Amino acid sequence: MSEHRQSFWTHYVFSTDHKMIGRQFLFTSMVFLLLGGALAMAIRWQLGWPWQEMPFGLGQALFPENAGQMTPEFYTMLPTMHATIMIFFVIIPVLTGAFGNFLIPLMIGADDMAFPRLNMYSYWFMWPAMFCILAGFWAEGGAAAAGWTSYPPLSTIPEAAPGSGAGQTYWLLAVTFVGLSSLLGSINYVTTIVTMRAKGLGFLRMPLTVWALFITAILQVFALPILTAAGLLQIMDRTLSTGFFNPVGIEVNGVVIATGGGQPLMWQHLFWFYSHPAVYVMVLPAMGMVSDILSTFSRKPIFGYKPMVYSIAAISGLGFIVWGHHMFMSGMNPALGMAFMTSTMFIAMPSAVKVFNWLATLWRGNLHFTSPMLYAMGFVSMFIIGGLSGIFMAATPVDVFIHDTYIIVAHFHYVVFGGTLIGVFGAIYYWYPKMFGRMMSEKLGRIHFALTFIFTNCVFYPMHVLGHAGMPRRYADPYHFESFKDLLGMNQFISISAFLLGAAQLIFIWNFFSHLRGPKDDDPNPWKANTLEWTAPSPPPHGNFLEPPVVHRGAYEFSVPGMDEDYLLQTAPPTDEDG
Repeated sequence: MSEHRQSFWTHYVFSTDHKMIGRQFLFTSMVFLLLGGALAMAIRWQLGWPWQEMPFGLGQALFPENAGQMTPEFYTMLPTMHATIMIFFVIIPVLTGAFGNFLIPLMIGADDMAFPRLNMYSYWFMWPAMFCILAGFWAEGGAAAAGWTSYPPLSTIPEAAPGSGAGQTYWLLAVTFVGLSSLLGSINYVTTIVTMRAKGLGFLRMPLTVWALFITAILQVFALPILTAAGLLQIMDRTLSTGFFNPVGIEVNGVVIATGGGQPLMWQHLFWFYSHPAVYVMVLPAMGMVSDILSTFSRKPIFGYKPMVYSIAAISGLGFIVWGHHMFMSGMNPALGMAFMTSTMFIAMPSAVKVFNWLATLWRGNLHFTSPMLYAMGFVSMFIIGGLSGIFMAATPVDVFIHDTYIIVAHFHYVVFGGTLIGVFGAIYYWYPKMFGRMMSEKLGRIHFALTFIFTNCVFYPMHVLGHAGMPRRYADPYHFESFKDLLGMNQFISISAFLLGAAQLIFIWNFFSHLRGPKDDDPNPWKANTLEWTAPSPPPHGNFLEPPVVHRGAYEFSVPGMDEDYLLQTAPPTDEDG
């Protein structure tokens, strides 16, 4: 293959190479991970030491007019912006943008995406989104503070609540641009996987990572237009005084400020029709990646390959019909609530299939406890805890009592942080040699895992106890109520654990960036894995493969009897032992 020469701008900035675009998404997500984590630390400081001055002069910088102390208005913004940044600017972009872009062509034997220029646009639509979400911090009235769900009328009528000013409009614009970015990427992924697979790579020979990204992309294509349309309608409510979501008759100080005649609950239906499937956008790709990692370091074929594929598809399909379980407290008809409750509980079945198959893959395997393997096993254990608590919330009678308590916070973070983000760490350690041609430190990786795993449980497990005690989320000072004063000590323990969890991520940052320089590893397959990306040089050149691969095998042929090695690449030609 001849060398493809590019300028600095076409290679690093306006690139149409899927690998560079994947790296762009990865680095961008890491920057926003630091910002989202900093907002979480501010939340935990307030809950641990309410209304006290923040350390290191941060309070004086943020609240100079208030003697360096937290303000109620600023606290209301913190959960809104923390959740928005972590979901829309970290988890979804790193899974679908970074790994989706980098891995899909390599794992199916293609030279690039089907639409390289459209792929470039999918990244650059993130830039107006990033500008808008950051501009909210400097907007008049501050950043959005109506919650990451942006429920009207708090989000549509500035007079109804503090934090619903210009920052809320920036929030809506940011989410709209993120949606467009994801939609462009999803269209590209589906087209690429359907039309550009290598010769011999049938659908049932694809790795589970590709299956998970494929089904996630289909889910995004169908669900994202709903959220985009809803966001545009809410922007018009705020800027053109339309009445899609604004109700009639809201009064502030005796003055009627809402005359639209719209339906606030319509926003909730439209929002959750996308945002509940988005929960699976945030976990399905990680499930696929973890499956590949567990198989590689167990040196065994994945147990129940076809049931794993069908369970991913079932989770995605059921995810479209359960959005109403977020609205049990909205006055829903009990019969409709029963339908949503039952369909939600059904999701536990394909999820249980995946957990069983992961454990069966590990059973009696030749386990190699590398950094990726530790994170993959951590993902499974955390996902089990988060998934089990989700079954309780699916039951309408239970949800009535635990709605908007810290049990919800614990459940969500066990799935998305303890599950997905730990799975992302494992994926980064696993595919880092392919992305950059170098290995990260295994010693630092194990230390990072141990500290992250311990402090994650110290932060989020006690939140179940807070929730059982009735402590509500999003309150800046729950200790104002006599019944919650005894919970201060537990909240301080959680906050200290959160600070230590944040500090542990400095190990990962050092490990990641310190190994970007230095001699490259000549081994294109350091983990002795099977899938096609490991047949390409590390890092892959323009066009990915030195010659087009031809696939003869499935993705998980480990420990095949009669072979000299304990693995067979998908490109390995048939032998007499194959029959």
